[in-house]
Amino acid sequence: MKPYVEHANITIKDIDHTITFLQTAIPEFNVRHRGYNEAYRWCYIGTQDSYLALQEVLERTQVDRNPYVDIGINHVGLVIDDVDAAKVRLLAAGYVQNDLATDHPWRKRIYFFDQDGVEWEFIEYLSQQAKERNDYDL
Repeated sequence: MKPYVEHANITIKDIDHTITFLQTAIPEFNVRHRGYNEAYRWCYIGTQDSYLALQEVLERTQVDRNPYVDIGINHVGLVIDDVDAAKVRLLAAGYVQNDLATDHPWRKRIYFFDQDGVEWEFIEYLSQQAKERNDYDL
């Protein structure tokens, strides 16, 4: 078996809002499991093979991290089948798009912020060839 990323664990402000955001972008994502303890709520959302582990911190409302400057995750990239359809759904739901230039002949990419300001990248590959999919020179 080839190695792959099974999950990423992300701390978020509101688990219900993040679930709604992700299922708006990727309707195929399912909540695999939910949990709660005295400090936070959490869930696993994704597919049978990979997922995002979301952890909601209840005591803290302010983020001290400056994305792309301070250490930490800047965005999460998720491969989907139809970037254009996801964009329509996310804009219709009122989410804000980052207008980062993403022109490339072998992939489409969009970046959106969820309600907490977390940035998410959605990628649609237009080629089945690894050399083209992984081209970063253009």
